[in-house]
Amino acid sequence: MIDIKELVPLADKNWFKTGGNARFFATPACAITFQEAVQFAKKRNLELFLLGKGANILIADEGFDGLVIQPQLKDICIVNEDNETAWVKAGAGVSLDLLINWCLDNHIIGLEEFSGIPSTVGGAVYINLHYFEFLLEHFLSSAEIIEAQTGNLFTVQNEWFNFGYDYSTLHEHKHYLATATFKLKKVSFEQAAFAKGRSAEIIRHRTRRYPQKNTCGSFFRNFHEHEVTLMINDKKMLYVAYYLDQLGIKGNLHSGGASVSSQHANMIINNGNATSTDIINLARSMQKMVLQQFGIIPQPECQLIGFKEKRLI
Repeated sequence: MIDIKELVPLADKNWFKTGGNARFFATPACAITFQEAVQFAKKRNLELFLLGKGANILIADEGFDGLVIQPQLKDICIVNEDNETAWVKAGAGVSLDLLINWCLDNHIIGLEEFSGIPSTVGGAVYINLHYFEFLLEHFLSSAEIIEAQTGNLFTVQNEWFNFGYDYSTLHEHKHYLATATFKLKKVSFEQAAFAKGRSAEIIRHRTRRYPQKNTCGSFFRNFHEHEVTLMINDKKMLYVAYYLDQLGIKGNLHSGGASVSSQHANMIINNGNATSTDIINLARSMQKMVLQQFGIIPQPECQLIGFKEKRLI
């Protein structure tokens, strides 16, 4: 039987360290209790939100008037293998770094490209996690999902997710990920050791380049080709950080306790006493400045949780 708690604080469960309470909160540790939690929300007509590590989200100061589920499905195993390939199954609550290290310890590579990104398996699949040219969809083979309407658990293949940039079918909130199976490469001890070194270097690079706490990561998504006209080296400039850099706001633009990171122009940080309202107001200022100078409006990559309005301007 799933244990449903009431009025649970969320500020300590997300990277921004802001936001109010969850009306209801559950931490299912298996598929059955996960299904029960989904049915609890269905029967009471509650909005449902799945919480992973709490990066890439901003929770309203008023909190979330529904059920927050933080999956604790944390098993990892090899479900199939041949001489060259291993199919690794992991629960939605597994930390991505833990999965990467488990694979490397078992001489399995591929996912180390995402080293150092704060995410669970569930969150990574939901957003189709990306880092430079690497996308999680390149590795996902199949998954077990729970249908919101019925609570039923069934298996789907990669194509079902209709992956795109920062997108998967899970964004429709009609299904929730329970487990994911990744098709990865089996290698020798020496190749795995090399991949471990690469993983450590990726983490070192991320630590030097990006703030590591009190942020959601990149606040705005990159632009789509049809949204921009600026050409550089015969290519459309899609990177939102380029436009933000031109404004000179890095480390200089503030709103209440929130400021633009001195390390990266597309990252907002909580200086210690920010509210979610401070962060929203700062993001709106950034949007307005880009609009005024370039005629385009950055759109959030950060998920806005508990807000009545999902667009800023």
